[in-house]
Amino acid sequence: MSKKPRPAPKTPALQLGRAVEWPRSPEEAKLDRVPNPQKDTNYVVRFTAPEFTSLCPITGQPDFAHLVIDYVPGQWLLESKSLKLYVASFRNHGAFHEDCTVAIGKRIVAEIKPRFLRIGGYWYPRGGIPIDVFWQTGKLPKDVWMPDQGVAPYRGRG
Repeated sequence: MSKKPRPAPKTPALQLGRAVEWPRSPEEAKLDRVPNPQKDTNYVVRFTAPEFTSLCPITGQPDFAHLVIDYVPGQWLLESKSLKLYVASFRNHGAFHEDCTVAIGKRIVAEIKPRFLRIGGYWYPRGGIPIDVFWQTGKLPKDVWMPDQGVAPYRGRG
């Protein structure tokens, strides 16, 4: 019962399958969505960005995080290339850890309207204090297995 994979849609609106310039800011970045072929089934999609960077809005120094985004899609899926470009747009963006993490979650929700979404921002220490930021929205369907995000809390040398 093996089928040939369907070619990716060649819609000019999608960034997938064509060269695009890196967005200079999160506001300029475009998130693409594609139809969910399993929209009648509840399941979890996980994206992990282990090398997320942004800038401290006060000092301009880089901040680093490991982001984990879990969502239960509805009608739409988040297209991964557009997410990569969106996440990269934060490299020159000045915002606090909390703002970056929550803004990413809210932007994804606005674009794809998932049944459930959670984002964990596991920020590396600056000034000796790691900051972990968590945000979620929607109700997790009862028939969905949601794995742990798998990121150990920061322990340093202790």
